[in-house]
Amino acid sequence: MRNLILQNALFCDIRQSCFDSIFNVHFLFYKNFMQNPNQIKPQARRGRGALSNATGRFEPYVSETFDDGWDIPEEIRQQRTDVAIENPRRIITKNTSPDISFDQSINPYRGCEHGCIYCFARPSHAYLGLSPGLDFETKLIARPNAPELLARELARKSYRPEMIALGTNTDPYQPIEKKFRVMRGVLEVLLAYRHPVGIVTKGAALIERDIDILSQMAAKGLVRVGVSLTTLDPSIARTLEPRVPAPARRLLALKRLADAGVSVRAMLSPIIPGLTDAEIEALVGAASDAGAQAASMIPVRLPREVAPLFREWLAAHFPDRAKRIMARVQEMHGGQDYDARWHHRMRGDGEYARMLYARFDLARKKAGLTEALPPLRKDLFRVPSAKGDQLSFFPD
Repeated sequence: MRNLILQNALFCDIRQSCFDSIFNVHFLFYKNFMQNPNQIKPQARRGRGALSNATGRFEPYVSETFDDGWDIPEEIRQQRTDVAIENPRRIITKNTSPDISFDQSINPYRGCEHGCIYCFARPSHAYLGLSPGLDFETKLIARPNAPELLARELARKSYRPEMIALGTNTDPYQPIEKKFRVMRGVLEVLLAYRHPVGIVTKGAALIERDIDILSQMAAKGLVRVGVSLTTLDPSIARTLEPRVPAPARRLLALKRLADAGVSVRAMLSPIIPGLTDAEIEALVGAASDAGAQAASMIPVRLPREVAPLFREWLAAHFPDRAKRIMARVQEMHGGQDYDARWHHRMRGDGEYARMLYARFDLARKKAGLTEALPPLRKDLFRVPSAKGDQLSFFPD
């Protein structure tokens, strides 16, 4: 089998040029995701979440598989992780969404090697000319100059401190952080400036690496951490989020953070109806036993390309309950796979959604967990002096 390449007449030279400057190579994708899913052979996607690699929003090329008549067997190679380097001019991203509790964030990486099939950030990879499918997990972008940029932005006279959120799009403690250490550098800057930060992660071992910094920030009321928990079943977790530490390992990280004095919230996200919703009470109890102070819950949400990727995954791994799961998801979103309205998208609606939240609220109260962690301090913020400070190696 070979790929037949078809070109779309509407080709954006500027966007393709920008894309090539990052990766220095042309990638050929599918157009019309729903009509032409690019199935990847199981041997090639071992250890990955997505089963296909199609995209449908922006790409100028169409790729279709066809039989070229040759009987020569093709070599099937396992998909490896490729990391490109990006040096943006600014690192703090502003947010004005009315249903989100923060207004600025930092993303040390684009794409996420964790490979969670439900990840709502997958569609963002399409803006890079890459697929929200397998590309999202294997073609990543690191921003090693993030700490330097952050120091410069915080030092501006016009800057006013507000909590910076990390991990709100892709996980800052995904596996490539072990090599690039971007998150470590960002935390060093935030500590030096005494700046408040909120972190969301599944990366158990790597966040433990930074407990030395986090404990210092926690003593000043500058940090809170959300640890994402989806299931206690390791077999479900292995297919749902293939490169994420096992549930027991994440609970251990939660405990070690709590023991170090860090405020920790257990984030039951996402809860998947018909698959993981039976575990709500058990998840809350396990998080409480591990030392969590607060807990929150978000039902699964499937924006844009995530819905067909999730449906494809369900059909492959849980064919006996795929229809029932999607029926429940649609019940929470007015008959659709997803409803993006503000204040609805992360909660859903209808009797089933209300039942999930009633169960969660009861479990949380029984466990003695709060809805939210205490506010972080902003009054300690200061710009370090140019001499004798650990940030003095950053050029002006």
